[in-house]
Amino acid sequence: MTRVAVATAFGGPEVVEIVDEALAKPAAGQVLVEVKAIGVNPFDYKLYSGAFGSDESTLPLHLGSEASGIVRAVGAAAEGPGGPVSVGDEVIVSGATSAYAETVLVPADAVLPKPASLGWEAAAGLLVVAGTSYDTLEVTGVGNGDTVLVHGAAGGVGSIVVQQATARGARVIGTARAVNHDALRAWGAEPVEYGDGLLDRVKALAPNGVDAAIDTVGTDEAVDVSLALVPDRARIVTIAAFERAAEEGFASVGGGNQESAKRRKAARLDLVNSAGAGDFTVTVAKTFPLADAAQAHRELAGGHPRGKFVLIP
Repeated sequence: MTRVAVATAFGGPEVVEIVDEALAKPAAGQVLVEVKAIGVNPFDYKLYSGAFGSDESTLPLHLGSEASGIVRAVGAAAEGPGGPVSVGDEVIVSGATSAYAETVLVPADAVLPKPASLGWEAAAGLLVVAGTSYDTLEVTGVGNGDTVLVHGAAGGVGSIVVQQATARGARVIGTARAVNHDALRAWGAEPVEYGDGLLDRVKALAPNGVDAAIDTVGTDEAVDVSLALVPDRARIVTIAAFERAAEEGFASVGGGNQESAKRRKAARLDLVNSAGAGDFTVTVAKTFPLADAAQAHRELAGGHPRGKFVLIP
């Protein structure tokens, strides 16, 4: 048996419960992982909010897509992106469907070797934000010499975009609350506060123009400023403002986009190794016991500290 967080109905975080479930032994190509930490993402609570439908036949909904832990059992021919998977391996789980658990049974393809330099919490919160960031940079073709505007630059995804874009040789201007400006400077970005007058503040920093814009917040302000500053709409991307992207003719990633999913999956091992080498870091804002998954969702949906939320079984 294992304790698992599930949504027993559609609604708010109050529908999340902890239940006991039986676990099967790994079949061929499967891996059983004792979970040490679990990454929390907005998609997790949107899943039971009704945003993607409310078919009651799908209940209870299992939550969570990413985690870190130790392999406790393997089926035959269990081979992941990093090679054969063995009992005792420290791993990162990516693309699971029930990661909010003490123990999780997943396909071996969902398991990647955890670098020793990464702690359990940072490893658990790594691949959703790093994969999303990588996706935005690939779509917009950010490279050496570009000036890039990043909206929500201190957020979970935005902070990785800043680090990866500067590593590519780009100049980054990032929007954030004033309290997060020192963190942006430490990552190599030039911070600017969002809100009234944002367009003029960015123009003052970049009088020669902005080459690309990456929106991680989805506000009309972010979209409008991006459209006003970036001449080539192919170099604007959002991870949240899907309707505006469709209306205005610029790119969006995620949200069921199959090309995005392919890019992110192909990049997983490189991203893990890059994080292990210290090329970028994931900030863990707060940890919660697995039993407090509903509270983690309440706080994540509102104002919260910079960085990722992580559950500990």
